[in-house]
Amino acid sequence: MSSSAEGAVVHLHAEDGRPVVTVDVPLFVQVPGELRRLLGTRVETEAPVWWTEVRATTSIAEAGHLAGSVAGRLTSLLGGSTWPADAAHTSVVAVPSAHGDDGPVDRPLAVDVLTPRAAVVLQDRPVVAATTWLTDLMQSTVPSGRELQIVTPPGTRLTLPTRSLLAKVPARWVVQDPECGYYDGLTGAVLHWHEDRFTEATTADGRIPLADAFRTGAPARDEQQLHLSIRTIHPATDGLLLGGALEAAWQTLTGTTPAGWSTAEPVNLPWSSRQLTELARTRAQKGASTWLVAVGALDRPAIATCRVIHTPAGIEEHIALALGCTTDRIAPLDVLPELAETLATRHNLTSMLTHLRPARADLTTPPHHESPPVPLSFTLGPDAVHTIGRAQAESLEDPRPMRLGSAVRPALHYVLGDGSDVTARQRLQHLDNRLKARQ
Repeated sequence: MSSSAEGAVVHLHAEDGRPVVTVDVPLFVQVPGELRRLLGTRVETEAPVWWTEVRATTSIAEAGHLAGSVAGRLTSLLGGSTWPADAAHTSVVAVPSAHGDDGPVDRPLAVDVLTPRAAVVLQDRPVVAATTWLTDLMQSTVPSGRELQIVTPPGTRLTLPTRSLLAKVPARWVVQDPECGYYDGLTGAVLHWHEDRFTEATTADGRIPLADAFRTGAPARDEQQLHLSIRTIHPATDGLLLGGALEAAWQTLTGTTPAGWSTAEPVNLPWSSRQLTELARTRAQKGASTWLVAVGALDRPAIATCRVIHTPAGIEEHIALALGCTTDRIAPLDVLPELAETLATRHNLTSMLTHLRPARADLTTPPHHESPPVPLSFTLGPDAVHTIGRAQAESLEDPRPMRLGSAVRPALHYVLGDGSDVTARQRLQHLDNRLKARQ
């Protein structure tokens, strides 16, 4: 037995050293709606509950039966239920040693397939979340030089935190498909197994075909996502309280504060800016950044990730917030200037970029094409305006900026469109080029 993620993930090994099953340290989930968000609407149990995950590697035939035995024994001793419901039992499971091996097997990663170029894991579940196990696996895979490849059935979706993490490391979402075999869930490229990993298949003329399932997937109807990318920089003082910008954005857009936060999914802790500040301070003392997830109330889908890092400029918060919108819960575009001013005058805003896109209101990513986001607005905080030069930042005619806050040291808010005009992308590119020319 061994552990990783600072003891949050326990690994059970066979006698020859092969990792067989991983068990997460239990989380006390206190945030309503998390079980249904990650496991589906048919889940009847509701928070508060203790949550743990037991996973088996498919590279060992007996591992799945052993994982079921671990889950069954936990529920028989402690009560509760398992998902799927028929997975648990209490049988004794023997895991034989590998044939022909005299010593321990060198497999540092608890994955289903490990090659010199890829670490492949199979995830047969409705939603792939950024669990402690998955985030730990990402951190272990990157130093090994391998690409993390997550293989799922065609009906699986990704949470926003999972998708954002996959974009930051060498990784691929591999979707099983009865027509073409496999395809990339984010790009649609048909994949095949080649040179020890899943990679793009090419035609005789060098093209990379797209899977029909990706191109013809049902689009979200009357559903939208409002996305905000917010960056703040705070002076590194003893009295600094983090999370204020995220809380202000949540309050302005939804009328309430975040329901909970955590460093992984499921989100288990009630919202507390003081607790997350204490965690970030403790990790900063060890020279580490802090990454966290926040979620909203059941009746107002919202989710955010936030990375806190210590730089020469100060304590930076990099926030990505998404809000699910429908015809009954329309995107609150009219309050964006108000939010921009609040962040600029009270929360040390450096920049804020907002987008609107037609996509699922539950804020998950399906394995088919989605329309790209359309820019709505861009805001520069007072310090950023001063660095670029106020005259330069105010010189644009299209889009012409709106002054926010102090008349002496204002923030500038640029309206790029209403979310339906695709020429807003060109306006944003033009604005970006002009501002970078002065930096």
